[in-house]
Amino acid sequence: MSRRLVILDRDGVINRDSDDFIKSPDEWVPIPGSLEAIGRLSRAGFDVAVASNQSGIGRKLLDEPALELIHQKMRAAAREFGGDIGKIAYCPHHPDAGCDCRKPKPGMLLMLSRKYGVPLTNVPFVGDSVRDVEAAIAVGARAILVQTGSGLESEPVIAERGLDAEVFADLAAAVDELVEEARGG
Repeated sequence: MSRRLVILDRDGVINRDSDDFIKSPDEWVPIPGSLEAIGRLSRAGFDVAVASNQSGIGRKLLDEPALELIHQKMRAAAREFGGDIGKIAYCPHHPDAGCDCRKPKPGMLLMLSRKYGVPLTNVPFVGDSVRDVEAAIAVGARAILVQTGSGLESEPVIAERGLDAEVFADLAAAVDELVEEARGG
């Protein structure tokens, strides 16, 4: 079976977000059902990647070794449910840095496309913000908004701007749809 790529935002999709940033493994708390959903994706033949703005590094709230510890905890937690999180792309820059990787710019998604050797056309990108949806649309990916994290606040803005995004209650509900489609349902 050929594998397919799905890209997830991290904060607000896989784990609870915080206005104070997630700065340590102790602050990383999964959203109920998200780890099980990643396990279902892996078992259904999807490669799971993550694309996450991490401006806490640019703001000097955490450093890259601390971020790596958070990602180790996330990967280990997903493995407990049969999930395999592959490549993790993150933007460490301050929002004012003007980089090409911070969403809504498509740099991280394009990097994942290169690393996996797949075009992003219709690749599901699951996020909880307007900038996630904009990044997905910029590369022709399939924009999926979850209502966790900042999703409920983002949903009316996305509708008002006429952006094309599918909306689900949470990652588990989005994954139910993706797995069903993969089965040909």
